[in-house]
Amino acid sequence: MVSLSANLVVSGAEIGHNGAMTDAPLSKPEIDAPEGPAPAELEIVDIVVGDGAEAAASSTVDVHYLGVEYDSGEEFDSSWSRGESVNFPLKALIPGWQVGIPGMKVGGRRKLVVPPAQAYGTSGGHPLSGKTLIFVIDLKGVS
Repeated sequence: MVSLSANLVVSGAEIGHNGAMTDAPLSKPEIDAPEGPAPAELEIVDIVVGDGAEAAASSTVDVHYLGVEYDSGEEFDSSWSRGESVNFPLKALIPGWQVGIPGMKVGGRRKLVVPPAQAYGTSGGHPLSGKTLIFVIDLKGVS
């Protein structure tokens, strides 16, 4: 099951007075610390709806993204920090991205709150195993 929610605050989108995205590029998002327990289900929230090509499960995506741990709010990864977007085939990514990105359109910004089972597993050798993760993803291109 996937939950659509808007309970986390994310800033950094360039929004015009009518609520539409402006022509300005999106800047690195900031994620306010969530309140309450981490969700048990994947949460998908469109912050900005794009109007370009739509990502499919078989797509390779060009994205800018920020990842933080739900409980600590600590950033663990960011393409913004490296100064360039990244290309990924969706099939090679964590299950939360494989479910959460298809249907997103180029020009959009989406937030995913990914429980451990759809991230790096509930236990194991990965440093992020057992952790709920928050990603804010800007879709720049699909192929």
